[in-house]
Amino acid sequence: MMRAVLAAVLAAAVTLPATIAAAGPIEDRKAIMKGNGRDTKLGADMLKGAVPFDAAAATKILANYAAAAKAFPGHFPANSKTGGETEAAPAIWDKPADWKAATAKFQTDTAAAVAMNPTDAAGFGKAFGLVTANCKSCHEAFRIKKG
Repeated sequence: MMRAVLAAVLAAAVTLPATIAAAGPIEDRKAIMKGNGRDTKLGADMLKGAVPFDAAAATKILANYAAAAKAFPGHFPANSKTGGETEAAPAIWDKPADWKAATAKFQTDTAAAVAMNPTDAAGFGKAFGLVTANCKSCHEAFRIKKG
């Protein structure tokens, strides 16, 4: 059963980038973040033992993060500051150097995590931790918490 769930999640992970089809910058970045959330949940579940560790799934999760890190910064044009129930904080546009540094760090850390090529849960835990450390800091500085 868990293998079937894992297979379904991986299938969704493969198709998500194809679903980001210029619907608009707010919708596009929401889709990217939804994928990150899905991957974070699966990675955390593997590390907690809620689902069996799967090296191929771990590799895909890290690759998805790297793709998201590369694509994400391009979805914040000035005309997307408001609307669409965006959670993007004004700091993205008010402090562009800080935003650029945060996204560059995410890109560097995700590339490093992919290069670690973990084959076991311990290795994946290190790579996963390197990547997810970016989430909290970026969400605190560049995200408006809704509801």
